[in-house]
Amino acid sequence: MKVLVCGGAGYIGSNMTAMLAGEGHEPIVFDNLSKGHKAALGKNEFVMGDLADYELLVKTLNRFKIDAVMHFAAFIEVGESVKEPLRYYYNNVSNTQNLLSAMEDTGVEKFVFSSTAAVYGMPEQIPITEDTPKSPINPYGETKWTVERMCHWQSQAGKLRYAALRYFNACGAGDNCRLGEDHRPESHLIPLIIQAAMGKRADIKIYGTDYPTPDGTCIRDYIHIEDLCRAHLLALNELSKNCELVYNLGNGKGYSVKEVIETVKTVSGKDFKVSATGRRPGDPPVLTSDAAKAKKELGWKTRFGELEKIVETAWKWHNKYPNGYPD
Repeated sequence: MKVLVCGGAGYIGSNMTAMLAGEGHEPIVFDNLSKGHKAALGKNEFVMGDLADYELLVKTLNRFKIDAVMHFAAFIEVGESVKEPLRYYYNNVSNTQNLLSAMEDTGVEKFVFSSTAAVYGMPEQIPITEDTPKSPINPYGETKWTVERMCHWQSQAGKLRYAALRYFNACGAGDNCRLGEDHRPESHLIPLIIQAAMGKRADIKIYGTDYPTPDGTCIRDYIHIEDLCRAHLLALNELSKNCELVYNLGNGKGYSVKEVIETVKTVSGKDFKVSATGRRPGDPPVLTSDAAKAKKELGWKTRFGELEKIVETAWKWHNKYPNGYPD
């Protein structure tokens, strides 16, 4: 298939692009490079563009005779979304509506959407299933849920076949450790701890050590980037038979902040300063997934179930690119 990968120069998008190409598909990357990195593109076809540019979207969809679209071009920082909600609604909702309109006008029906576990807010029951009530507690989660509803109604109108994939914590490096996390500024836990292990950060902070968990720190579900991308491929293929697919994507196993820190120390062989500080507002004690539905319906299997394997790939990438991609 010819697949337009929106946000294909970013962390998840670049890994998805590499996997699509490796599986015999023809990915075309559409990215404005505001967050992504040209060095992550490889030799894949690239269109420099913004999702706000309706005419360019239509031109690109027609020019490459696109069969399906994958969308990774959202803003993802929870804290920033609270400070700048309109910016998040504009990019994550309005621009996605623009993309869906361009797809409708060019007859492209298949759409794989990068959603998030943030649509669940602070769930009362763990692990989280797809039927867990949706109650986002920040603009980021709310914008993702809004797009899911938009896709649902567009599908009900017979104009869209879509998969909404709700990620937990994507991490690690893919494509033989060639493609890793390079957010600027970085906010994800594993890269931050690795920076501390490399001496690029004075310490690593633990936000809250008094949670009702075995070691007092928050527990989260970490999923390797290649396992995540594999689920996208399976969902894309399934859209030939289904109009609406919704899946949680996680390992189903949680690790605490302290466990992640100790794992990085073990993998790196480095020690570094760890300091405890107060809780952050809105941080649930435990967030883990029930991904049984994706495993049953898609035949999806995770290859990187253990945290140490995930961290090993991330450590290799950060040592290859100690200052991030050479942009």
